[in-house]
Amino acid sequence: MALVRCVTVMGMGVDVHGLDYTNAAKRAVFDALHHSSLGFQRLLGKTADDMRVDVTIGVPKPEAVDGQAVLETLPHGGGHINVVHGGLQVLNEKGDDGWLIANAIVIVSMDDGK
Repeated sequence: MALVRCVTVMGMGVDVHGLDYTNAAKRAVFDALHHSSLGFQRLLGKTADDMRVDVTIGVPKPEAVDGQAVLETLPHGGGHINVVHGGLQVLNEKGDDGWLIANAIVIVSMDDGK
């Protein structure tokens, strides 16, 4: 199987209370996916479920993201996730809450049949 990258989209998700890393990551993926509508797979005689979807999430604490929960937000295709250091977090004055930004890059690939 030779995968060909077909689409790359980026998104940002924010959690403004609670520092919920998974929620911010889900919002980043939602943001990325909802900036496009894919129809190219029909040109290849395939469906949206034949897509491979690679998700990279950047957050300050990668271990705090539930990767499976993020992948469950994908509407189509087989998902794979990589959570890395990135994003941004600013704590409130007490240090017990704050603002969290997660970044997502979503790459959609298709098997070229070779």
